[in-house]
Amino acid sequence: MSKAVVVCTILATAFILLILLSENIKSSRKDYGPHGLSRRLGINTPIPVFDPLVEEMERMVEENEGKRKELEKDKNYFYDDGRLNISLRLMILFPLLDREPRDGFVDAKELEAWIVHQAFDRMHYRMKKELESHDEDGDGSISFSEYFPLISKEDIERNDMKHGEAGWWMEQFRNADADRNGTLNAYEFQDFLHPEDSRNDQIQRWLLRDKIRQMDYDNDQKLNLEEFEEGAYDSYKTYIEFETGWEEYHSPEELFNKLDIDKDKFLRVEELKPMIRYLNPGELTYAKYYSSYLMHEADDNQDGKLTLDEMLNHDRMFYNTVYDNGRFDDEDDDFHDEL
Repeated sequence: MSKAVVVCTILATAFILLILLSENIKSSRKDYGPHGLSRRLGINTPIPVFDPLVEEMERMVEENEGKRKELEKDKNYFYDDGRLNISLRLMILFPLLDREPRDGFVDAKELEAWIVHQAFDRMHYRMKKELESHDEDGDGSISFSEYFPLISKEDIERNDMKHGEAGWWMEQFRNADADRNGTLNAYEFQDFLHPEDSRNDQIQRWLLRDKIRQMDYDNDQKLNLEEFEEGAYDSYKTYIEFETGWEEYHSPEELFNKLDIDKDKFLRVEELKPMIRYLNPGELTYAKYYSSYLMHEADDNQDGKLTLDEMLNHDRMFYNTVYDNGRFDDEDDDFHDEL
């Protein structure tokens, strides 16, 4: 059998196993596994992929493509039966994570930077795919009519601002259109698709206004203490418990009074800005929490950094979420479902 046939056989087997393993590899700790973490934090986003090679493989499967030859250069990372050699991959990746300083350890900041970068890369990839599929005139930007061809001029003129209606989408489109030229370039389109991760002030305000509408029972466009406690406080409490390890946190009254800068007994958009990462967490926010989860699970001596041996001792933990069959279930949150 020729070397080329052997390589193709290995790669084909790897792709098949990528699908089959999704049924078998699970987290051994259901109460603190990746999906348990996302449920606990109330985030419904894809679990970050640790290894860019696995992300590349998944993209090829998704595209049902003819790019498999590109993986031939990576054939040494697979066993003869097609399984990915995750221990070898960790040894290859470890020096890439251990960067500042290069001291033989991966600390929390280095791990977070790596995971966030992988999450951003995936978001950017999905944005490019969306742009390519909707950019009818091929000018590298998206108009409102290109992305929402079924929304009529009458719908736009009616300007219904309810969640998911034409006016609601038009407002978000205009918020993302930072240069006000009527179309979204790649950077603006990414803000549109992932508003929770945007640094655009207009988008952040829009998200908070929309969140207030959901909690504002008396429709006065601001939150009183009761509305804040029922609609926002639980989210804050959940994140703070995770961040601090169940240490003490502000009571609803204490947090409300701290946020209520003008002391008028109400919270408006500006005053809720410090809460945005708790009220509207996005994929990059989740990536940061996920890196904390990985550190918590793999740091055997609890010194706040990982050795290569510690990562190898927990090698499946860095890869089991990739193969978990829930990885792509409910991939997008309610906002993205509207898309």
